[in-house]
Amino acid sequence: MIHIDFELLRTIGLTQSVASQLATINDAAEGTLLARVTQVHRDWAVIHDGVAESRARLLNKLVQSLQANDSALAVGDWVLADTHAHGEQWLSERLAPVTHIARRTSDGRRQSLASNVDTALLVMGLDHDFNLRRLERYLTLAESAGVEPVVVLTKADIGHEVEERMRQLAERLPRRVQAFALNALGEEPARILAPWLAPGQTLILLGTSGAGKSTLSNALSSSRQETGGVRGGDNRGRHTTTARSLHLCPSGACIIDTPGLRSWQPDADEEALAASFDDIGELARHCQFRDCAHEEEPGCAVRGAVDADRLLNYRKLLRDARRSQQTPLDRIAARNKWKVVIKAHNARTRQRD
Repeated sequence: MIHIDFELLRTIGLTQSVASQLATINDAAEGTLLARVTQVHRDWAVIHDGVAESRARLLNKLVQSLQANDSALAVGDWVLADTHAHGEQWLSERLAPVTHIARRTSDGRRQSLASNVDTALLVMGLDHDFNLRRLERYLTLAESAGVEPVVVLTKADIGHEVEERMRQLAERLPRRVQAFALNALGEEPARILAPWLAPGQTLILLGTSGAGKSTLSNALSSSRQETGGVRGGDNRGRHTTTARSLHLCPSGACIIDTPGLRSWQPDADEEALAASFDDIGELARHCQFRDCAHEEEPGCAVRGAVDADRLLNYRKLLRDARRSQQTPLDRIAARNKWKVVIKAHNARTRQRD
């Protein structure tokens, strides 16, 4: 049995659901510590035991266990750390995360972003960073992991068409998602976001480079990260955050800052995607055809009732989700099918000529 100081570890996000897993671990060595991962590097990690941070390496059995489950150590994970000879710390086991946020890269690989997160702050600037399609992708990323999304629009003091963009946001997003426009500098963020900053809560910042994530992290936490503006030529952000990291907040919450995400796909299946676009699913029940694709079919209840750009984004995310669920054999079969279709189309074209 591993003895822990729950109140001490609660300051770095320990919850009862995580702590209860310790009761099933019977082979822990004397002196084994429960710690939380605050940074992940190639061959080692930084962990926090509620008092201070330290470096630790991963035992081979942990690496093999993670690989077998198509997973990887992520910031926010809870781990067991053993101290070996010469004071070196080694991670022997990862506790099953309550929530786990991951994305799919352009080649289909799954990349872990963070674990044991309660709230995702979806950060978008009220300047040239404003992009509703991208925001919907972040929304799907969070909700597919069981994490509550909260939209934070930064640069309200210097943004363009703030009231109009807030109106567009209200019309586009589900009503269950709360959204705030604020200036990421000063005390305003901590005041507005106080309901999500209670002791033991863990938040993650998701957004592009230059959206104001590091500035917001500095306003909410005790850290002082480097911040930067946007490039003058195209108004795209500079990467001031280069790796995911966990920071402590004066309120007792934890916040995970992340590098900007641009080219990626949510790690979501069709069911999770439908939950994020539940307005489309509700309307689809009234379509004339059960397999309606909401394109040109007669009696479609979705077209005209849903923002055209939102529907287009839903179709694209649905294609991505289906593609990510395909096996290599499925992909081969799909390519062969299209080869046959294209070959038949070319043959008909030649006959007409």
